[in-house]
Amino acid sequence: MKKLFLVFLLCCLVKVTYSQDVTVDKEKLFDLYQTQRYADAGQYLKTVYGENVSDVKALNQMGYCFLMAGNNVEAEKFYSKAYTLQPLSLPILFSLGSINTRRGNTEKARLYYGEIVKIDSNNFNVYKLLANLYPLPTDSLKLLYLLKANKINPTEGDVASDLAGIYSLKQAYEKAYEVLDIASKADSDNLILQKEKLPVANQLKKYNEVIAAGEKLLKDGADAGVVKDVAKAYYYTKKYQKAIDLFKMLEKMVMQNEATLYYTALSYRALKNYPQAAIYTKKTIDEAISPNTPNYYSLLGLVYEENKQFSLANTAYKKGLQFDATPGLYYRLAILYDTRLKQSSNALKYYNLYLKSKPNATDDKEEIKFAKDRVAQLNLAD
Repeated sequence: MKKLFLVFLLCCLVKVTYSQDVTVDKEKLFDLYQTQRYADAGQYLKTVYGENVSDVKALNQMGYCFLMAGNNVEAEKFYSKAYTLQPLSLPILFSLGSINTRRGNTEKARLYYGEIVKIDSNNFNVYKLLANLYPLPTDSLKLLYLLKANKINPTEGDVASDLAGIYSLKQAYEKAYEVLDIASKADSDNLILQKEKLPVANQLKKYNEVIAAGEKLLKDGADAGVVKDVAKAYYYTKKYQKAIDLFKMLEKMVMQNEATLYYTALSYRALKNYPQAAIYTKKTIDEAISPNTPNYYSLLGLVYEENKQFSLANTAYKKGLQFDATPGLYYRLAILYDTRLKQSSNALKYYNLYLKSKPNATDDKEEIKFAKDRVAQLNLAD
């Protein structure tokens, strides 16, 4: 097939050679194509035809060579010249749209693809390409182009997946399921579509379908998303131990999250295993709290302190301690009581807590020295 394509290109060049009254070394060009030296082929054609060539076929050929070589600047130059001569050519418009997409010139790409829509309103590929130029799933034009593409070819997997994703965001699960169902039935070996169908089916309470399809998928490997969806289906069908076994598999994969731990706790509770239910409820709480939460409260307290809102600063620092007793929070409270609130006993208390909390001996060297000095001074004052 590749050789036939190269022969076709060379035949086109023969016609170009005739019209331009120039000679192309067909064997040399064929060799460059065969070895995929497209940049050399483009340079060779430039030397043959020159920069001012006005033949569309020659311009297309040079544009193609530079496009294949990854030289988008040169490719766009020759395709743009071809476009001025044949503005209604779909291959030229597709090439210019592709080049501008690669270069991040989204608006220009949309314009070229928009010209294709005017010429061929039933072109599936152009609607798919246009949809990809709108990255936000909430963009109405992305939905519009996906709908048009899906209507033309409802069995194409990529478009079906993207369209179903938007429907799911809108909580239109029936529509999402229908789109994925049609595409997955047309391509029964498409595991991506099958996996994406599971959470949608769960939302529609098609639990038995999720379990049957999910268990088959799990035979090909323990995909975390599939494990989670099947586990949830087992939970809702009251097969709690099976749900627990799968949720624990996620823990072994270090893929657990707040929701999976919560369902594990609920499953243990349903089985009246209250000790494990308590353990997993605590794990759920820990997972829900960001490890950075104490830092956020420390920052909030510092902002209040700098704005002379000392009572609010005190509250913020102590709130942070509820999440994690970090050295930094103890130090901020000590400084607050010592220098702002003038409460020596509380300052001494938090300086001692700071020193006991094992601050970093290297990074916090100056703070440690200051805290030790103040402890000594405050003790003498007493």
